[in-house]
Amino acid sequence: MNMADSPDSLAIAHELILRPGGLDVARVDRVLGEVMGHAVDAADVYFQLAREESWALEDGIVKEGGASIEQGVGVRALAGEKTGFAYSDEVVMPALEEAGRAARAIAASGTQHSLRAMHPASGHQLYLPGDPGAALTDHEKVGWLERVDRETRAFDPRIVQVMASVASVYEVVMVATSDGTLAADVRPLVRFNVSVIAEQDGRREQGYSGSGGRFSLSELVAGDKPLALAREAARQALVNLEAVPAPAGSMTVVLGPGWPGILLHEAIGHGLEGDFNRKGTSAFTGRIGERVASSGVTVVDDGTLARRRGSLNIDDEGTPTQCTTLIEDGVLKGYLQDKLNARLMGTRSTGNGRRESFASMTLPRMTNTYMRAGPHAPEEIIRSVQKGIYAVNFGGGQVDITSGKFVFSASEAYLIENGRVGAPIKGATLIGNGPDVLTRVAMVGNDLKLDDGVGTCGKDGQSVPVGVGQPTLRIDGLTVGGTG
Repeated sequence: MNMADSPDSLAIAHELILRPGGLDVARVDRVLGEVMGHAVDAADVYFQLAREESWALEDGIVKEGGASIEQGVGVRALAGEKTGFAYSDEVVMPALEEAGRAARAIAASGTQHSLRAMHPASGHQLYLPGDPGAALTDHEKVGWLERVDRETRAFDPRIVQVMASVASVYEVVMVATSDGTLAADVRPLVRFNVSVIAEQDGRREQGYSGSGGRFSLSELVAGDKPLALAREAARQALVNLEAVPAPAGSMTVVLGPGWPGILLHEAIGHGLEGDFNRKGTSAFTGRIGERVASSGVTVVDDGTLARRRGSLNIDDEGTPTQCTTLIEDGVLKGYLQDKLNARLMGTRSTGNGRRESFASMTLPRMTNTYMRAGPHAPEEIIRSVQKGIYAVNFGGGQVDITSGKFVFSASEAYLIENGRVGAPIKGATLIGNGPDVLTRVAMVGNDLKLDDGVGTCGKDGQSVPVGVGQPTLRIDGLTVGGTG
C-alpha cells in the first residue's frame, strides 16, 4: 500500500503523540469544528514529536554529545489573507482548546464554513519509519568520529585540524485539516560532516565534505563512507593550499554538477515560491508562460525522490509531495504552493507547505530543486571555454528575492585556459542576477547530479532540510569578483 498515512504511520503518531496526552482523532476533530464554527476559510492542527541526537569531535576529542526531544501542537486558522496561529508544547486537550481559541481570534463576522468529515489522505512511502539513530550504539558513533580523525591526520602531514560530527533526527508528524485530511508521517534524517584545516608555510586552508539523507545511521556509515568524506575534505583543503588569487571581471563560468545547484536554489528557486509571487515581490511575478531562461533549461522541484534529504511523504499540510516543473525548456510554467497561497491565487497546492516545527507558520518552501540534464558532455563544455573559471564547490551566499541579485563565494574553483582546467584559485565570488543568469546559460551538461544530502534552507527565520542539484553548466558573461 503506497500511503504515507498507512496504519503504520498513523498508528505510530497516535501511540507517541496523541495517546500520552489522552487525545484521539475525535477530540482533534472537535477542536477543528470549534475553530470552523467562526468565520474562517480553513483551519488545521499540526502535531510534532522530534528526537534529535548529535555527537561532535574536535582536536581528537569528542567534545559534544547531546540529545533533545521537542514536541507540541500548532493550531492555524485562515481568513482571507490573515492567519491566526497559536501553539503549545503541551499535547493535552486544554492546551489544544486554548490554542484553537487563540487561532480563531482573527475571525470576523461573516459566513461560517463547514468542517468536512475526516478521512485518511494518500501519500508516498519514500523512506522507512524507523528511528535512524538506533541503528548504531553510542560507542559505535564515537568510534566512527575517532576513526575519521585518526585516518584523516594520517592522510597528509599538512593536516592540522579535523572536525567531525554525526547527527540523527527521528520526527513524527500528524496533521488534521478542515478539508477532512488526516495524515501522518514518520521522518528519519541523518548526516555526517567532516571539516579539515591544512597548513603550509603559515598558510591555512579549509576543506569540507558531508553526506546524509532519510535512512539509518548504519546505512550512512556503510562502505566506510565517513572515511571517503574525510578524504574529500582533506583533498579540498590541500588543493586550496596551492590556489592562486582569482581573476576578476565578466567572464565565462562553468559550474560543476551537484552542490553548485545551491546557486540555482537561492538565486532562482526562492523567486518561484508562491507567497513572493502572490505579493508581487518576486522577479518572476506574473511571468508564467514567458521565456525566462535559455532553451534547454528545465528546472523542477521534486519532493518524491526516495530517501533524499529534501523529500517528504506528505508536506506539513497533509498534501502528498510531487514533482513540479517550474521552468520547461526556458519557459516559466508555475510556482511552488502551499494551501494558503494556492487558494488566494486560484490554484492548487503543489505539496510544498513546510514548517520548521509545530511552533512555526507554514510557508511555501522548496524540497529537492534541480535543473534537468542536457545534451553536452562535461568535457565538451570545458573544451568550449578559452578563458574562464570552473567552480566546483560553493560556500556561503546571499540573495535578494525581490531583485534576484546574488553573491556566492566559491570554496573550490579553477582557472580554465584554452579549453583545459588549470590552477586552483582562491577568493572567487560570483555576482549576478538570478533571472538574468538563466538567460546566459549557453550549455547544459548530461551529467545531472544531486547533492550529497547536506542542504538546509532558511526563510523567515525557519530552517528546513532541502536538496539541490544540476548538471555541469556553462554560463557566459557572469561577473566574478576576485582577489587578483
